[in-house]
Parts: sequence; C-alpha cells; structure tokens
Amino acid sequence: MQDKDIPDYCIEQLIKAGADKAQCVYSSGEKKELNVDAGEFSLFRTNANHGVSIMAIKDQKKGSLSINKIAKDDIDQSIKTVLKMAESSMQDESYDISEYQEAESFSKGNKEPALNTMYDRMEEFMDYSANTFPTTIIEQAILDFSSGTSYYRNSNGVSFDESEGSYSFSVMFTSKEGKDISSFNSAGFSSLDIDLALHEGGSINRLLEESAAHVRTKAVPNKFTGDIIVTPDCIMSFMGFILGNLSDFRLIAGTSLFRELMNQQIVHNSLSIHSKPLSDNLSGGYFVTSDGYKAEDLTIIKNGTLQTFLLSLYGSKKTGLERVPNSGGSLIIDTGETPLEDMIKSVDKGVLLSRFSGGSPSDNGDFSGVAKNSFYIENGNLKYPISETMVSGNIINMFQNIKHISKEEVNFGDEIFPWIQFEGITVS
Repeated sequence: MQDKDIPDYCIEQLIKAGADKAQCVYSSGEKKELNVDAGEFSLFRTNANHGVSIMAIKDQKKGSLSINKIAKDDIDQSIKTVLKMAESSMQDESYDISEYQEAESFSKGNKEPALNTMYDRMEEFMDYSANTFPTTIIEQAILDFSSGTSYYRNSNGVSFDESEGSYSFSVMFTSKEGKDISSFNSAGFSSLDIDLALHEGGSINRLLEESAAHVRTKAVPNKFTGDIIVTPDCIMSFMGFILGNLSDFRLIAGTSLFRELMNQQIVHNSLSIHSKPLSDNLSGGYFVTSDGYKAEDLTIIKNGTLQTFLLSLYGSKKTGLERVPNSGGSLIIDTGETPLEDMIKSVDKGVLLSRFSGGSPSDNGDFSGVAKNSFYIENGNLKYPISETMVSGNIINMFQNIKHISKEEVNFGDEIFPWIQFEGITVS
C-alpha cells in the first residue's frame, strides 16, 4: 500500500469489523541530525520513522492503539486488538469523531534540508561561543531538520493531509572559571530556515552571556516581598497553571478555577494570550487538530478577559461547553509598552527569574520553588547573579497583579513571549 492508502484501509477494515465510528492517522518522517559533544563534532545521522494511530468506537465504547509497523498483517492484527479494547472499555456517550469537512492538503516549510548550511551554521556557532564566551563550555549542541507527512482519515469522510519541514537547534552549556562553575542551562529554538546565525535564535546569546556571569553567585541579603521579572524562557512555568484550568481535565473534573468566568476578567487587563497554530511568525504549529478538525487561530485571553476554554471534542461533549477550534499550543503573548530596561529600573527589590524549579502548584495556585540562573535586583539595578533562592506566591494572584509587560519579545519558533513583571512575590 502507498502511504496515503494506509489510513483509508484502516477505516474500511474497522467499519467492516463492526466499529460504529473510526479514525486513523498515518505519519511518516525523517530527521537529519548534526551533533556536537564537548566542543567537537561527534555525529551526523538520519532517522526515519513512521506510525499508525487507530481509534474505534463501538456501542459508545472506545479503543485506541498506536503502532510503528505498517505491514498489512500488523495492521489487521491491530484492528482486532482495538475492537477488543473497545468491547472491554467503559461506555461513554461523549466519545465521538469529527463530522464531515471538505478534504484539504496543507504544507509548510521545505522538504529537504540545506545540509552544507547546517554544518556551516554549527561551525560558526562553536567559533562564536568560544571567542565571545571563553569561560562557557558547550556540553552539547544539536541542529536537526525534521520533515514529515501525516494523513488523517475518519469514517465520517474527513480527509486531511499535512506536510511540514523545519529546523531545530538546542544547546546545553555551563561556565567555569578556576574552581568556580555555574549550573547547567539550556536554550533552543525552531525555524523554517537557518538564514540567521544560531546564536541569534531564541534566547541563546543572552543565556550564554548570563551563564558566564553565574560562575560566581551570592545569596539574596534577606527575605523580602517584592517583584519578579519572569523571562520569556521561564513564563510557561507559571502560565501552564492558567491554561490547565481552561482545559479538558479540570473542566471535566469540575475543579477549574475559571469554570463560571467566561467573558469575565480573570487576569490583569494588560495580558492578552493567543493560540495561533497557523501564524506565519511561527515555524511550529499545525493545520489539523488532534480531534480531527481544520485548525484555526484564536484568542484565549484578551485584555485580561477570558474568551474561550480549551476543550477538545470529547471535553466539549462531556461538559456541554463549546469545543475550541484548535489543539492549544502555538502561544503568543502580546507585548506591552515598557522597555525591559525600564522594568528593571522600577524594581525596588526583586529577582530577574530565568529558570524555575518547583513542584506542581496546589489546586488554588500556591507555588514554591527555586530560582536558578537568576539575578538579584535592588534599587532598579541588576546587582549580581544569585545562588539558588526560594520564590513563592500564588499564580492566580501573580497574573492579577502584573506590573509591566515588556516591549521586547523572544520568538522560539513555536511560541513568542515577552518579559512579564509581577509584584507581591516572596523571595527567601
């Protein structure tokens, strides 16, 4: 069978075998990866992958399975297994598949990498980091190009094809000066091309510079309540709690803090958050949702006011609330009007928070964790890099007490975030 015929065959056989509704996604792809370890080129490899995801609903019972074997006998056996799984599962009236939509094909990025440019960019990056940050050690750097195609089909006649290709760069590093050494840090970004030097992507250059500064750290002088300026690299450590309260699990369980607050203000009016999988400014994104719909861009929060929940088809049917027209992610936070430099100047006592290590927040949003790779701010000045320092507060209160959002932003390829300044955080 040709690749595009595999999901059609799955649907046909599932219905013949007694499924009431069925969906199948076949994906195939290839990754070309260039590695540097301990400052030396160490590996270039090509990995091919493919897989089939099958789901069947029978008598409102569901079975699902993913396999990476695509021989006909393997698929036939998987179809039998999925139906047995459905027969033994719990019945749920909310199980469903997407309704019929016009067939479409989508494409983004190149199909083949610029291999010579990949090598040149990596060599350029290693030279740049060695010359610009001589105390910083590049433990590992990986530049890869991933391309692939997926075919989504279901028994309602939905037929979507997606083809994508993009580059991804990640780097892990530490700095050492004499016997002093900084903690590890990492950075990365994705892009549809590699026209720019790698150190210009995402936050890489800034974090390399900060790593060199963190060779010698000091403790904060005392416990205080003040501001934290959260960098674009760190904002999802807190934003994830807000988004989790808008998604399937908490809304279905009835534990969402925002269940009754649609079209009401839930965070500070300076904050607007969008999910834009179709944005030309993002190399990531997607064209088809995980529940089988053509994806759309949307605004989650506008000027602090809740615009939509992030419910899948299942979550929508389970709660009776509206299904969101995408699968989340591809987040863009609108910038503010305050330069980062002025944000720092406005801080009496606080922390520039670049990395946060903490457990899951409590159900009401209380959190406590360690500030890593961060800086102490006093009287409007970045004073010094801090040793591991505790920060604690409540995430809901944080986002209701935003002081500033920066004019600057960082494009990571799959997300675009500014710096955000919060007040009322305990630092100890």
